[in-house]
Amino acid sequence: MSTLDRPFASYHLWSLVAPAIGQERWHCQMRRGFIKARQHEPQVKALLTTATAPQRIGILAQKGVYEFHHHRHLLNQSDGVAKVAQILKLANSSNQVQQRVLQILKKYHDAPLLLNKRIVQLTPGDEGFPKPIVIEKEDYCFRLYAAMDCVFIDSDRTLHILDFKTGKSAFDRRQALVYLLAARYLYPGQQAVASFYNLELAKKSDLISINKNELKTLEFELANIAHRHQYDLQKYQEASDSFSKIFPPNPGYHCRFCPFNSICEFTDFKPSQSHPLPISRANEG
Repeated sequence: MSTLDRPFASYHLWSLVAPAIGQERWHCQMRRGFIKARQHEPQVKALLTTATAPQRIGILAQKGVYEFHHHRHLLNQSDGVAKVAQILKLANSSNQVQQRVLQILKKYHDAPLLLNKRIVQLTPGDEGFPKPIVIEKEDYCFRLYAAMDCVFIDSDRTLHILDFKTGKSAFDRRQALVYLLAARYLYPGQQAVASFYNLELAKKSDLISINKNELKTLEFELANIAHRHQYDLQKYQEASDSFSKIFPPNPGYHCRFCPFNSICEFTDFKPSQSHPLPISRANEG
């Protein structure tokens, strides 16, 4: 079996397979079906490649942090925010996106979280899929994808994985756990912690760590998710008319926040109705 034929897992897939605690009633497996099984269909592809305002804010905010540290002198200049805004071509974005990203850039310029940190990795946020980590054990084998926003070394030499957020969505601890598992393979032998930082609210999460036994359990759980998802994809390829059985819908109020409500026959929301997308329910950063 080639590397690309192996089942894969990621935090994104985990979130599509299983909801975060407290989000169970809003979770819909059909969304996973659109994103992972029907992503090459023209209508689905068009929806997937069109970034929403919240998504653009998240991407531009992270790219802004990257540019501040790529051109570190801008952190000390009074016009640093304006210059980073020019690099981001922020003027080409909607007024909503411009205003929120400018506020994020100003906050970061005033209090740069990564200033004087020993940065190992800092990504611009638009680099695409990372190289997969191939995990091979006696009982399972899968590819693990983990796109880390930032990795730096703390003063006690601990490896610190930092994920940037925007908006008001709650932090999902599972994302940090996936990063910590990836760090076990990417940075073997190093103690690692993970945390989140909301660039818009200037809010830090608690540090998240995991022991060896918990890592083993996590790895096994992700292997199960990878194989379950591959099985569902194979079922769909064999019987595409069974889409709604393989990826069952869960219609409800939350349909109005789903990017596929314009093409989903089970939706409880018609896109012609005008309802703004609240920040707290958006898939941000």
